[in-house]
Amino acid sequence: MSRCNLHLASASSRRYEWLKVRLDAEIVDFSAAGLRSEEELPQSGLDVRTQVQKILASKVEAAKIEMAIQEIGEFEIPNFVLIADTLVEDPDDIQQSLGQPNDRASAAGMLMRLSGRRHNVFSGTTLLMKKGDSWEEKSSVEHATVEISQLTDNQFSELLDSKSWLGKAGAYDLAGQMGDYASLIHGSEECVLGFAPSIIAELFQQLT
Repeated sequence: MSRCNLHLASASSRRYEWLKVRLDAEIVDFSAAGLRSEEELPQSGLDVRTQVQKILASKVEAAKIEMAIQEIGEFEIPNFVLIADTLVEDPDDIQQSLGQPNDRASAAGMLMRLSGRRHNVFSGTTLLMKKGDSWEEKSSVEHATVEISQLTDNQFSELLDSKSWLGKAGAYDLAGQMGDYASLIHGSEECVLGFAPSIIAELFQQLT
């Protein structure tokens, strides 16, 4: 494939780093930035998978608008745009999602709910592929199941002091410090880290 541009429409450093090490820099110009529009909040009364689907759809429309504005400004439009959203399902309620904590107290509350239990993580991803004047779109929402050990008081304090919960759904990072206390029971690690695996497979197929 000839050289192309891939833009990750996300401010997540974890998603960015995960992708960056897997891309061939000789053929892919890779950039990343969060969407400028305000993110839609999860809706109560819906299962978490549906919440992710709705938030992802909103992000996709926002990304298309931002790309159109960029095109009017005569900036280079990427060949591919990747959009993603991740929510952690409350182990007690399939209609309750644990998003990103606002502060240390909310992070502590999330970790307490997950400690010693299994929970599902839902990641939705859309790949936009530029085709002439329009975008071809492929989307999927997938899930993984994670089990977290019963955390001790010291482990709680270490996780909170590390601030590894910042910007992380469910207040933890499987690839970070929480990896010492968490086990992947079902699904893939990339799903927990923020991508639907089938869409990432589609992206790499397009890049070959």
